[in-house]
Amino acid sequence: MTTDSGVGPEGPGSGELPVGWGRATLGELGEWFGGGTPSKKNPEFWTDGTIPWLSPKDMGEPVLSGTQDLINESALDASPVKLLPAGAVAIVVRSGILERKVPVAYVPFKVTLNQDMKAVVPYEGIDGRWLAFIIASQEQRILADCRKSGTTVASLEVSHLMELEIPVPPLAEQRRIVARLDEQLVYIEAGEGALSVAGAKGERLLQVALHDTLRGKLVPEDLSEGDARLLVPDSVALDKGPWDIPDGWRWATIGNLFKVAVGSTPSRDNSAYWGGDVPWVSSGEVSFARISSTRESITIDSIANPEARIHPAGTVMIAMIGEGRTRGQAAILDIPAAHNQNCASIRVSETEILPEFVYYFLMARYKETRREASGGNQPALNKGKIQNLEIPIPPVGTQRNIVARVQELEDDLRGLREAVADGWAMASKLRGALLHAAVTGALMPQDPDDEPASVLLDRIRAQRAAVVKQSRRTRVSRTTSPDAPQTSGRPVPAGTQEVLPL
Repeated sequence: MTTDSGVGPEGPGSGELPVGWGRATLGELGEWFGGGTPSKKNPEFWTDGTIPWLSPKDMGEPVLSGTQDLINESALDASPVKLLPAGAVAIVVRSGILERKVPVAYVPFKVTLNQDMKAVVPYEGIDGRWLAFIIASQEQRILADCRKSGTTVASLEVSHLMELEIPVPPLAEQRRIVARLDEQLVYIEAGEGALSVAGAKGERLLQVALHDTLRGKLVPEDLSEGDARLLVPDSVALDKGPWDIPDGWRWATIGNLFKVAVGSTPSRDNSAYWGGDVPWVSSGEVSFARISSTRESITIDSIANPEARIHPAGTVMIAMIGEGRTRGQAAILDIPAAHNQNCASIRVSETEILPEFVYYFLMARYKETRREASGGNQPALNKGKIQNLEIPIPPVGTQRNIVARVQELEDDLRGLREAVADGWAMASKLRGALLHAAVTGALMPQDPDDEPASVLLDRIRAQRAAVVKQSRRTRVSRTTSPDAPQTSGRPVPAGTQEVLPL
């Protein structure tokens, strides 16, 4: 559950509270828990699992329906995990996604957590669904006030999160708010579902067009500029390829048609190599687009062989390595440029073949190209794999018609993407406005017959104080007893399941 609520950094209801409401910190509203990961070296923990194990990858729904991973009951006693009761509210506290949003979800079933999660089990008098909504509504405050600094992976300072003060309505009103939000959010979610379907259909239409393109089905054959034998001589033509193509086409490999080169990175220690007149492409800039400018540039003196290393406009680039979706993506140079070692350049413009056709070929087989990567933690393509890619070559006239038709489809898809993006933005604003109304008392009228939240919060605080006092007495009793076990003074092992201090 995420939202851009539009609530300012000072928080909702920072002025006068609605009648019957009170204030409390998140840490006062429930018992907080951390998590851990059962050892992967012990297969028993992960075999025939029946217990949900929650990690950030599961946090895609406001009310979770399940988890991707399940652990065995044996992991509860022999690993740093603890089974939480149904009704907890889970929050991602360590993940790259915290650069832009804070995933929050209500968990209606018993669950364990991994170490990148925290969960709060609400005290009696605090509705779990309402608590999930209120935390989600505070997304911008949390990102502004609770982010850790200096960490490699984006993280939240849990102690700051627990100190976040929020307005609390009476329990009866909490439940009325949840019911009204469920009633209204279903319309927003239906709209978001329609947006997802529309966007997916548009992307699918382009993929179908590209599939048909490579089989000669998208446009009629055009031999006005000769057939493919003028482009692919007998000496490099393949007898057949992975699929059937029209008689006027020919199969060949990328390496037999074009020069393929891998780039390099000048030494970062030599400032004289950087900031020159030669545009320099990194793999992150190769993202199914045309490249007319680059983030960085280098000097001509940093290039050992400029003629071979600076590639002309019309060169098709392909990313060979990169996180996420980068590997396998393509681009066309609109300017002469050099590039780093994580890209390969295909000098298509030195032939009569259209760069745009090769670009669309690489777009069409993006997934297949990614699968051909090899390696361990970070799979990669290499020059040899790029050279060995088999490509169908149509006559030049057919290529021109193919490129024109696909560009028309791309223009249509671009318009659809913009409309879908506008729809998502509107849905986000509506969701934010709804949550803002919920947390400021504007969504539902107050009922004077409700038990005031101040009474509820006083009761919770008194119960918590009694528990803390009893816990201290128990610890004192244990340490003063002659039969009390002696502590070794050794630290608790890292990753042990903790109940966060309140």
